[in-house]
Amino acid sequence: MKAEMKLSVIVPCFNAAETIAVQLDALAAQEWAEPWEIIISNNGSTDDTLAVVERYRERLPNMRIIDASSEKGAAYAINVGARAAKGEAIAFCDADDEVAPGWIAAMGTSLEEHEFVASRFDYEKLNESWTQKRMWVVQEAGLQKTRFHPYMVHAGSCGLGIRRRLHEAVGGFDVTMPVLWDGDYCFKVQRLGTKLHFEPKATVFVRYRNDLRSAFRQARQWATYNPLLYKRYRTPDVQFPEPWKFYLRGWRTFLYKLRSARRKEDFAKCVWVLGWQIGLLQGSVKFWAPPVPI
Repeated sequence: MKAEMKLSVIVPCFNAAETIAVQLDALAAQEWAEPWEIIISNNGSTDDTLAVVERYRERLPNMRIIDASSEKGAAYAINVGARAAKGEAIAFCDADDEVAPGWIAAMGTSLEEHEFVASRFDYEKLNESWTQKRMWVVQEAGLQKTRFHPYMVHAGSCGLGIRRRLHEAVGGFDVTMPVLWDGDYCFKVQRLGTKLHFEPKATVFVRYRNDLRSAFRQARQWATYNPLLYKRYRTPDVQFPEPWKFYLRGWRTFLYKLRSARRKEDFAKCVWVLGWQIGLLQGSVKFWAPPVPI
């Protein structure tokens, strides 16, 4: 018997009043012949997020709002949203990004053929030019490759799609990880033998944090959990060569960029690399693992 709902789109949110309207406008403009729904998974917002969402009831009659405030974290909010989903497949998008026209149709169609799908990322629309250059650009033309495992790839959660039964089989996202739970999730799914498919027709406009303090904190936190993923998923026959030598080269890169920095985007890149290097060292100590980036 054909399921009534083909796709459930889960949008976790916490204090996203300033950005979520952009995402909801984009979702309201989507068209697909199959039935689909939107689940707003509220992670305990204390600002006007819910008031903004409520204004879209008429434009988005397929939208539901659920409470996911028992635990903090986007991973928890997504898991709660997935449990409430009615679709055969589920897809995730963030409250501060924007899905491109045709995203729903592209993801829904791709998930009919593939069990696990990742979107293409675009960084130009929602970011100033100087913020675009501070980070490594990923997922513009393909999946993110691991540095230590030749057979596994990963992708950001803000644009992932998966068959619901497969999401349930891996137990959802790891809520003990404040960041990089999407990388962990990708690795868990691939360990079951399911490939991650890159869908270039499904584009997500990704928004960066636009102040240096937040960028530094984000880089440091992301890097802190890289050694944990290396520890979890490395295998005896796949080891990262000379991890500490590679890590020290990162400091040389930082000093070179700092000496040659002249423009705002140059200093932004230095801030990001500094946060990354500090985070790798903290993660190595915290998880007793080499400072290996995924």
